[in-house]
Amino acid sequence: MGVHRSDLHSLLLLPLYILVWLYSVLSFLPWYYLTGAGEKRARAMRVKARSTSGRPEGPYRCVDSFQNLASEDIPGKDTLDKLFEHAVQRFQGLDCLGTREVLSEENESQPSGKVFKKLILGEYRWMSYQDVDISVTHMGSGLAALGQRPKSMVAIFCETRAEWMIAAQACFRYNFPLVTFYATLGEDAVAFGLNETEVTHVITSTDLLENKLKGVLPQIPKLKHIISVDQGTISPEGYPLGITIHSMAAVQELGARPEHLAKPSVRPQPSDLAVVMYTSGSTGRPKGVMIAHSNITAGMTGQCERIPGLGPKDTYIAYLPLAHVLEMTAEISCTTYGCRIGYSSPQTLSDQSTKIKRGSKGDSTVLKPTLMAAVPEIMDRINKNVMSKVQEMSYFQRTLFNLGYNYKLEQVKRGYDAPICNALLFRKVRSLLGGRVRLMLCGGAPLSSATQRFMNVCFCCPVGQGYGLTETCGAGTITEVADNSTGRVGAPVLCCEIRLRDWLEGGYTYRDKPHPRGEILIGGPNITMGYYKNESNNQDYFVDEKGQRWFCTGDVGMIHPDGCLQIVDRKKDLVKLQAGEYVSLGKIEAALKNCTLIDNICAYANSEQNYVICVVVPNQKRLTELARMRGVVGSWEEVCTNPAMEFEVLKEIKQVAITIKLQRFEIPVKVHLSPEPWTPETGLVTDAFKLKRKELKNHYIQHIERMYGGK
Repeated sequence: MGVHRSDLHSLLLLPLYILVWLYSVLSFLPWYYLTGAGEKRARAMRVKARSTSGRPEGPYRCVDSFQNLASEDIPGKDTLDKLFEHAVQRFQGLDCLGTREVLSEENESQPSGKVFKKLILGEYRWMSYQDVDISVTHMGSGLAALGQRPKSMVAIFCETRAEWMIAAQACFRYNFPLVTFYATLGEDAVAFGLNETEVTHVITSTDLLENKLKGVLPQIPKLKHIISVDQGTISPEGYPLGITIHSMAAVQELGARPEHLAKPSVRPQPSDLAVVMYTSGSTGRPKGVMIAHSNITAGMTGQCERIPGLGPKDTYIAYLPLAHVLEMTAEISCTTYGCRIGYSSPQTLSDQSTKIKRGSKGDSTVLKPTLMAAVPEIMDRINKNVMSKVQEMSYFQRTLFNLGYNYKLEQVKRGYDAPICNALLFRKVRSLLGGRVRLMLCGGAPLSSATQRFMNVCFCCPVGQGYGLTETCGAGTITEVADNSTGRVGAPVLCCEIRLRDWLEGGYTYRDKPHPRGEILIGGPNITMGYYKNESNNQDYFVDEKGQRWFCTGDVGMIHPDGCLQIVDRKKDLVKLQAGEYVSLGKIEAALKNCTLIDNICAYANSEQNYVICVVVPNQKRLTELARMRGVVGSWEEVCTNPAMEFEVLKEIKQVAITIKLQRFEIPVKVHLSPEPWTPETGLVTDAFKLKRKELKNHYIQHIERMYGGK
């Protein structure tokens, strides 16, 4: 009788299994005591927050600030201008903000006929803290020379780059409240925000000015000055009379003149407005959240405490939208502690990114960051890319990778590590992000347990999950570095506390077993001032009997015995089906993102129907492979519209849904496959990649009607 091929492979791998086991036994005790693993494990197991009232609904407060909520990290530095000046005094000669040099641009034709722009980039060019300080002063002085007055707003509509942060710090120093817009926000939404805030000065890039802003300028009568962050002059032709266009360099030159520098600036108070942040919300018109200096300093105090050892040895890679509260507070925190910030973009982040010419280096490879923030969509993408490369390996390589992965996964779950696997197996994966990342922070939406474990294992660093909103200045909860659990967002940070409020319609109460559940309310000095000129929406804010501000998030959470929070639902995502069952669309989407054929999914339910449907962006590589196996030929669009492929995706959806125990009525019955991915540029998701349900419904209305039996 012959030996089966898989048995032969197992026999060949047996010495490897024995070697790994021997290594584990011999190295465990020295490693355990030398790295302080026991202490870290004890910290992970400790109670992190307790109820101040002793009642299950809270308020819950971090045990490290149980007596008082923290509002300042550095005593006496209670406004953003003071924080930056303090940093300049301490770190003046160190690198602060870095931008890569563009060496050349090339157009690359694709087989489909599309032409993609590819970049060849050089090294990072750095400005020191002192250089940035001078630029900030000249920019603020220049804006004042152009007629900007203290407490009058300046708008910034620009991509994430060093000039954004310089302009922001100038506004903080001269007490010009900053109005921020996402670079991907639609023209009408930007025009609405500029008119609502009545700004006279806007800072933007040439690209956004020419392609977005120019068309709506006649609708913005109060606007007088446009400042472009790019070099070179812009022809005034085609622009309304009364609008002057300047370069940022020209404004700084104006501000550097002795007669303008001599004029003293009016410094802000902690209670003064620092930012009006327009959120590209998942519903309706954008809302401007009013954020005071004291809100940001409190929020940062909470966030920085959860990043051990933050300081001049750290390098942060900045590529998320600076108009998002997560990125803005992360960068201000980094400058406060003397870190250096290297600017990037999602299109240039790694060697494989879309704008990087094949064979040249992405930003992570050159910068080698130690700190990185991300949204789940980006981490999911990295996970799928790496795992698809693993599938292309030979049987032996794949088995070796899986052996190492599973071994380290077990170690990570116990709160330990696997140094030999890190050195031999995961070094190449780590190098995708430069090889030095020591901490990743994820926010914006829930991160799946599978993706979090993947990042822990392959990138050899803790992945902290955070929960917060623009309305809470990005602060709410963050997991501690030692906490090796998944699916949770950590305990309240030092500056705030959390309460649960019963939501009877959804079936959530603080009396629920085994853990109390309810709508999450966040209170503390980080709670913002409300929505600008939008009283109708301010009912989500309230002040309690002690004078503390609170925000009602609309998210539903569950408190674990150690005081950590888990997000379990969202009030706005709940739909009642015709038969009376309540379905949570967010819960369905989070569960079904685990399907290998799915890159993104939007579940939909109509109250007049008795079943759920969904629109899916399929994984192109996996679905194309499956189509070939099923004999389906044609373009990507033809593969997506083929009923046989819809059937295959539905089949996998049902398998995954049954495995993770979704209720029968929660499992989508019909599916539409969308050949186009959802990006902020399409307007179907926000900049944090949250679904815009209203826009998605309007975009796919014909397919929704078809799936519900219409035409």
